Amino acid sequence: MNKFIVLFFTSTLLINCSSDRTSSDDIDLDSDSNNPGSTLTYSNVALYLTEADQSELFSLQPTNVPLFLENINFSITVDPDVTYQEMDGFGFSLTGGSALHLHNMAPTDRATILNELFSEDGIGVSYLRVSIGASDLDAEPFTYNDLPTGETDENLEQFSIAPDQEHLIPVLNEILEINPNIKIMGSPWSAPSWMKTNNNSIGGSLRPEYFETYANYFVKYIQAYLEEGITIDAITIQNEPYHDGNNPSMYMESTDQALFIKDFLGPAFEAANIDTKIIIWDHNADNTSYATSILDDAEANPYIDGSAFHLYNGSINNLTTLHNAHPDKNLYFTEQWVGANSNFDENLLWHTRELIVGATRNWCKTVLEWNLASNSSLEPHTQGGCTECLGALTIDGNNVQRNVAYYIIAHASKFVRPGSHRIASNYSDELPNVAFKTPDGNIVVIVVNNTEIDKSFNIKTPGESVSTSLKAGAVGTYVW
Repeated sequence: MNKFIVLFFTSTLLINCSSDRTSSDDIDLDSDSNNPGSTLTYSNVALYLTEADQSELFSLQPTNVPLFLENINFSITVDPDVTYQEMDGFGFSLTGGSALHLHNMAPTDRATILNELFSEDGIGVSYLRVSIGASDLDAEPFTYNDLPTGETDENLEQFSIAPDQEHLIPVLNEILEINPNIKIMGSPWSAPSWMKTNNNSIGGSLRPEYFETYANYFVKYIQAYLEEGITIDAITIQNEPYHDGNNPSMYMESTDQALFIKDFLGPAFEAANIDTKIIIWDHNADNTSYATSILDDAEANPYIDGSAFHLYNGSINNLTTLHNAHPDKNLYFTEQWVGANSNFDENLLWHTRELIVGATRNWCKTVLEWNLASNSSLEPHTQGGCTECLGALTIDGNNVQRNVAYYIIAHASKFVRPGSHRIASNYSDELPNVAFKTPDGNIVVIVVNNTEIDKSFNIKTPGESVSTSLKAGAVGTYVW
């Protein structure tokens, strides 16, 4: 993009993209309330707005944001010369159930929604997480090497990704046609049951005698997907290793994860010339010691790209402590669900404040919501899996409804493109915010009004500075 470009959406989007723009030379006849008698000059800054009452849903506002005039309001000061982490992207988990609903749509309807999601003319989703085998949002648990009770297959001769070839892989390939550069992370919910201490899809741990076999299982997975034209950019070792009551799930202590990486998975990747990133933990922010202990292991550390987090427990600010302990390792935010019976306004506020703003201000390179799509019955899910997980989309046949997670991600994904860097901005508890500089040199500032009253404020940059306001609970993305 140049100094400022507005990207127009297709007519299928529920987004207001008015082209009635006011130039920076136009004058509003209304006076600035902070400077009686003065007139407002408008900037070339665009504002995309979502309001708590859903009266605006990621809507491009029809007039430019006023240029800054001296006032007593709080100012967000942006410094593009102070840079932090490079962003990989924003997106969702493409669960098996999500892929099923998308793949069962009519081809033209599916093409429309996939373009809306993944093209830069849409909301530009740039990162996806998929499950290695089933997650709890598949119809039933499965792995790529399921065997009758009592059988084993240490050479993985019966390994097959056939379950993914029905829905997930076709949808991924359609997405890659739209965005060939999208990054994909794979996360297992469980190893095959015959490798586990309890021979069950739920709980249990990986048997030490199968550490080498399981490392080769990851290698085969990455190679099999590559044969389908799909590059797996990163894997996590185990989804939620301390949550062993889900179906599927597997318990894994940090000592076992470190041993698995340094003695088996890392060497297996090296031997197979695999450069897929290895990411640890993939669980809540209340426990950073798990990741720290693995990164402190001098033999495991070289194989590890970074750590992944969810926020069902703990403070997002804990992630900076881990970053400070191992600043050469990356951080990823990989999962947060929206409850089907929760409120739009509460989710918009909390997720934007804690994840879009909070996770990125605490060094995360990704922010991913769980999950992309379900139907109005919140299906499929395994027996014992999540029964209240609301997708970013609700898909019933060819009918698509956009839910709160869609708008939360859109506020970042459309403009904070991969390769953008987080830049400095001063924080306010009333107006949590985060700023980025894009590869094209644009500035993007995302602000949420974390109060119960409307708030006026300023955003100051070395170029144009603006005076603006947000209603209580509203989210604004400002683009220079």
